[in-house]
This record gives sequence, structure tokens and C-alpha cells, in this order.
Amino acid sequence: MSETSPRHEVAHLARTELFTPDPDGTLWFFTKLLGMYETRREGQSVYLRAYEDPYQWSIKITEAPRAGLGHAALRTSSPEALDRRAKALKDTGADVTWTENEFGYGKTLQFQSPDGHNLSLVWEAEKYQAPPELQSKILSRPSKKPLQGLPVKRIDHINLMASDVSPVRDSFERHLGFRTTERVVDGQVEIGAWMSSNILGHEVACMRDTLGERGRLHHVAMYYGIPQHNIDAAEMFRDYDIQIETGPDKHGITQGSFLYVFEPGGNRIELFGDTGVLSLEPDWETRTWQMSDIDTGLAIGGAKLPFETYFTYGTPSKLTLTDHIVQFAGGPHPTPEAESAAAAVPDAVEQSPHVSGVPAH
Repeated sequence: MSETSPRHEVAHLARTELFTPDPDGTLWFFTKLLGMYETRREGQSVYLRAYEDPYQWSIKITEAPRAGLGHAALRTSSPEALDRRAKALKDTGADVTWTENEFGYGKTLQFQSPDGHNLSLVWEAEKYQAPPELQSKILSRPSKKPLQGLPVKRIDHINLMASDVSPVRDSFERHLGFRTTERVVDGQVEIGAWMSSNILGHEVACMRDTLGERGRLHHVAMYYGIPQHNIDAAEMFRDYDIQIETGPDKHGITQGSFLYVFEPGGNRIELFGDTGVLSLEPDWETRTWQMSDIDTGLAIGGAKLPFETYFTYGTPSKLTLTDHIVQFAGGPHPTPEAESAAAAVPDAVEQSPHVSGVPAH
């Protein structure tokens, strides 16, 4: 039997790698607009960190034919915890590989989620040491706040898309020690799960892929900590022709203040305006949202979540973002692909005043 995982064996999300067909545009987005520091270049990759990220990098941008998630890595709470999680995964027959080839990180366990997402666990992480000109007078801050763009503080969370949410959630719970803080169900079908290994409302989320595809990314979120920054960022993105998907607003699920945009390479990025709900009590019980409450769950304010992207688009995508919107937009004559995707969306979501553009089917 696989060893069950105690709480806090995984400390937090440490890093993600994003594939992009437009590396210059993606780099410009993260450095010039979000104020992230470049720490290294290697081959087709550029390594970035935000000013409160503790390690050498949190976002790795890698040139690739299509946008998507290269991998996401979680840091364990100790070297022993890493070994225990490796055993728990191997005991269930997971295909695990040990590597040690990432800048700033040591011995790394690579594996896949049940839906095919590339994931890693790591303990050894090199703390960022700022050069004199970037050292902050705030001792808990690894580097100065940049004087460029509207700087994000740190990486916050990832949201995965899966053909079936439940196996992914179950794996994070049983093998990695996560607890599910909130979830959405449509009858017996799990539509989404928000999971955490610490007091944050979530650091990993998983949403049902309405196209039935496997291993895709919905978004990576970067943390501001102040909802007003999302409003300021929306103005900045508008001025610099970054496509805003939806927001600023606040989700009922997680209580997080959100702004969703698409970086030039095609990946969806969320700007997270506050921590959302914090689960401080050790016996937190999962909150299960029913479809009857989905209006509040999606957006507390008046934001519209567009069907043609928010519920259908993930990376990698077989289509460019522009072509995807054309194919999945509503209108008087929806495409067969849009009709099929709409049929996979719960009726309560289709009918929500916070959802726009669902085609008739």
C-alpha cells in the first residue's frame, strides 16, 4: 500500500516553465510590464524571478512551437519529505525520474499527473542573493521592488485543465499531501478542485477541460496582493495592447481578486490581487459548490467570463488564440466544435449572467 502523505510534506509552488512561440514577446510581457528580473539565459530559455520570489527563478520561458506548460515544480518541506513523496508515487506505479539539471535547484523528482501534466518535486533550492544595487532595506524582501512596469511580487498558483478532474485531485491528496479547500460539482461530476498544502486557499487548481483534451494549462497566476493593482494593470495592458480576457473582479471560489490576460505567446496569465481566503484552521473542511450557487462562485461582481476562451481555451492549443476565438465564439451560426463544447458545460454555467458568448446547441 502507498504511504499516505501527512500535511505540509509539500511546502509551496516554487517554479513553472512556460513554452512560447513568441519568446521575445513573452519576455517583454514579464519583464517590462510585470517587472520581473532576468537572472539567467541558457539555450532557448530565459529565467525570471519577481522581487519577492525567494529562489533564483520562478518563471522559465522556453521557446517552443506552441504555448503551454513545460513543467511545474513544488518544493517539499525537507529532504526526507521528498524521499517519502517519491516512495508514495512509486508505490502506485507512477513513472518517476530523478534529475539534477535545473539552474538554481538540486535533486529533482519528475513525474506526471494522471492527466499528463509534467510535474516535479524538489527540496534543494538556491536562495537568491541580490547584488548590492538590488539589495532591499526591507530585510524580508530578497530584492528591491523594480522601477519598471507594475511589478508582481511572486508566483502564486497554477490552474491545470484535465479531461477528468477527480483522478488529478485524488493524486494530489493521496501522494502529495494536499487538501482540497474548495470544489465544484455538477451532480456526480467534479468540475473543478482548488488544492493547497499550506494556509493559502490554493496553489494548484484543476478544472475540467470541456474539449476533453489532456494535460493542458489553464493559467499561471502572479501575485500583486492589492486589488487596486489589478485595476492599474488593466489600464497598463490596455495601453500596451495586451488582450484582457476578463476582470478585474473577485471570484466567490477562493475569494481571489482576478484579472486574466493573454501574454503574447498565447498563455493565459492571471494577476491575483489578494491572497483570497486563508484556511488557518487545521481541520478545514472542503467547501463544495453546487451548480445552484455558481453565479457567486464565478464572479461576485459583474465580470463576464467569455465562453469562447475561459471555458474552452488552454495551452497547448491546436489553434492560435485568434483562430480559437473565431471557432468557439457564439453567434447565429456556431461551429460544430463550439456546439460540442457548449454541450459539455453545465446548464447552470451556460445560464449564468457572469458567462458570455455561449452558443445555442
